[in-house]
Amino acid sequence: MWEIVRAGGPLMWPIILCSIVAAAIILERLWTLQDKRVMPRELPQKVWQLIEVNQVTDKVIAGLEQNSPLGRLLATGLANRHRPREILMERLEDTGRHVVHELERFINTLGTIAGVSPLLGLLGTVTGIIRSFNAIEAGGMGDPRALSGGIAEALICTVAGLCVAIPALIFYRYLRGRVEGIVVEMEKQAIRMADALEAARSRERGSPAAAA
Repeated sequence: MWEIVRAGGPLMWPIILCSIVAAAIILERLWTLQDKRVMPRELPQKVWQLIEVNQVTDKVIAGLEQNSPLGRLLATGLANRHRPREILMERLEDTGRHVVHELERFINTLGTIAGVSPLLGLLGTVTGIIRSFNAIEAGGMGDPRALSGGIAEALICTVAGLCVAIPALIFYRYLRGRVEGIVVEMEKQAIRMADALEAARSRERGSPAAAA
């Protein structure tokens, strides 16, 4: 393995660095974007029940903020439950933008690696070819060993760059699609939150205690 890296020339090192960073980002995002960590299935139902029985407290809101990204969004809705629907939706949208920014963390870096890695491989190919031509100018046309170093550098860099870029691009597309799906689901939950709070306010206005 070490011999292959050496044969690939100096540009193998940034390609290897890109592969390490890409692998770290992929593993971290796959772990972070799990359903149970982002959108626990039982969480919305628990929140709707708390709204129906009017048991929303500051402690409940603080717990939701620490629960998950979805919990943070729902906590914003509960914290602004007494505001008009227009203001409530504005607060939910603001929080949603911050949550989405956190969900997309490092994904653009992964996309950059997917674009840069084949260019590094191409650059290594060019330097390898230049090295081969220099060997020819030095009188090595009749000695294959004089050309093998430059040819090996060109081929190895190209392969290494593509081996990093292809999986990086695949996971970049997958993670982007994963975040987009989460965003759509959170938008649905935000609308349900607004509807539930509005219904709760209507019940309060129509209750006998409110009428008295």
